[in-house]
Amino acid sequence: MKILVTGTAGFIGYHLAKKLLERGDVAIGLDNINDYYDVNLKYARLNELGIDKDELKDNVLVASKTYPNHKFIKVTLEDSQTINNLFETEKFDVVCNLAAQAGVRYFMENPHAYIQSNVVGFMNILEACRNYDVKNLVYASSSSVYGLNKSQPFKTSDHTDHPVSLYAATKKSNEMMAHTYAHLYNISCVGLRFFTCYGEMGRPDMAPMLFADAIFNDRPIKVFNYGNMSRDFTYVGDIVDGIIKVIDNLAKPSDKFDANSPDPSISSAPYRIYNIGNNSPVQLLDFIKTLEKAIGKEATKNFMDVQDEDVVSTYADVSDLINDFSYKPDTSLEVGIERFVKWYRKFYGEKK
Repeated sequence: MKILVTGTAGFIGYHLAKKLLERGDVAIGLDNINDYYDVNLKYARLNELGIDKDELKDNVLVASKTYPNHKFIKVTLEDSQTINNLFETEKFDVVCNLAAQAGVRYFMENPHAYIQSNVVGFMNILEACRNYDVKNLVYASSSSVYGLNKSQPFKTSDHTDHPVSLYAATKKSNEMMAHTYAHLYNISCVGLRFFTCYGEMGRPDMAPMLFADAIFNDRPIKVFNYGNMSRDFTYVGDIVDGIIKVIDNLAKPSDKFDANSPDPSISSAPYRIYNIGNNSPVQLLDFIKTLEKAIGKEATKNFMDVQDEDVVSTYADVSDLINDFSYKPDTSLEVGIERFVKWYRKFYGEKK
């Protein structure tokens, strides 16, 4: 298959592109390489895919030096003309849209970035899929859409109408926009609600990297809500395995959809929403202990109040993925953290 993976300079996008290339797919990567976090890490991911940063030019496809079936283009999703040209030239079988302005706190500094990338940019992807006959669109949603929901585990059948961050609101909008295109144009659209992902090449703005960086460099870590938080930490390899199962299968209209009592995760259109998580939430302090053990050093902890944009607990019900694809994450926290710490030591060294 020929697959467009947007966000390949990003954490999950890099791992997904690498796995697709290794199994023999043609993968075209796309990213704007913005400076939301350290671009050196983004370039390091691209380098692993055989893309030399010195050869990059805006809006120009660059061939990989490592994978003959990989090319990369530096472009923003908001650039509709370049996006359309790319779709017209490459004729994708599948699009996996992982590119987005990420982060649940950054919106307080730059709210417009979320609207431009996550709404306008996603609109351009939907239109390109419609105009160039893409049969399957898989896109990143987020566990943050559950917002103020208290009932756990979070189920895709739950309504998600009370987000607590602009990031979450844009991801919710993506789900609704995708449903419209699935309904009107019969495009298979599958949204994936990722739960806290960690692993090698991880994002510096997320807790695993923030904690590791602080511990390795003898700085205190911020522990919000005095540690009374839990997350469904999911190893990146398990996340990627779930994405690929969805890439390989078109969504179908559900015969269980009841218009009088609609389940928001299914439809009479070829549309589906799935959670991808570990289905086993971990207390934040237990996560920190596991990280301390792998590093061999105890963290200095600054206990702080919860922040308004934070969800206290996340816990994924992944029964839909299990039922449809026999999918079940199987990487233990201990194993995943050991792999992450091993990579961190190699990439950053003991101290930056």
